[in-house]
Amino acid sequence: MKLLVTGAEGQVGAELIRCGQKLGLQMIAASRNRLDITNKSSVAAFIAHHGPDIVINGAAYTAVDKAEDDHVCAGAINSQGPAHLATACSAQNIPLLHISTDYIFDGQSAAPYSEDDKPNPQGVYGKTKLAGDEAVARTIEQHIILRVAWVFDAHGHNFVRTMLRLAEERDELRVVADQFGGPTWAGDIGATLLAIAQRYGKGEAMPWGTYHYSGIPAVSWYEFAQAIFGEAVKLGMLSRSPKVIGIASAEYPTPAQRPQNSVLNCQKIQQQLGISQPDWRTGLITTLQEWQKQ
Repeated sequence: MKLLVTGAEGQVGAELIRCGQKLGLQMIAASRNRLDITNKSSVAAFIAHHGPDIVINGAAYTAVDKAEDDHVCAGAINSQGPAHLATACSAQNIPLLHISTDYIFDGQSAAPYSEDDKPNPQGVYGKTKLAGDEAVARTIEQHIILRVAWVFDAHGHNFVRTMLRLAEERDELRVVADQFGGPTWAGDIGATLLAIAQRYGKGEAMPWGTYHYSGIPAVSWYEFAQAIFGEAVKLGMLSRSPKVIGIASAEYPTPAQRPQNSVLNCQKIQQQLGISQPDWRTGLITTLQEWQKQ
């Protein structure tokens, strides 16, 4: 089975390539330098030339705050790119698995968000990602849109890496305590996408559509930071844990508004695909251990 992975150098993309190779799958790693998904003709030619059995789109513009002043680039990658991939995949009768985000919601719901809840993104990042999702859904029938949240890994820029860096510089940290979500290890996302791809490869019935997938238990950024420091101290990565002070979102203004509630209801993926939510604490330990090796 041959899989094409765009955004192969990103957090999820790197895990997809690594895990796919371990499974003995033929992986085509398409980094930004190898395939520009914002170029429609290049996308069509690349997919036609390589002839993958399935395409997984891990490419995204994820600089949430920077996107507020970089509408054009964010839109090209998050909106137009997925549309080009969907068009090319549809022409070749190839399924497309596409990674989305919790930021398509406004975060005002008191309950976890289900796939049927109405999107209402508040920033450029969320708006461009939603436009990409909609393009995929209307262009190609054989698609899976996987909405994930609070992604972390040993690669790239993420909350875990930022917290560890700050812990080495400061004795006290102020972390937002009124935004809640489900941290999700990129390795779990990669494994889930590969499981879906393998199911298709075996000829099993595929319930195409949109699914939510994020880690448990749901926590605040403040609680997530405390867990990071606790595990880092246990592993000897930090000599001591900094004092963590929980603050309100209003005390830490950012160019882009973050959803207050990013918790995703993941019952659908369990019921239709048999995929359970992962415990992010296991992924956190794995991530920290990988950093130690580096």
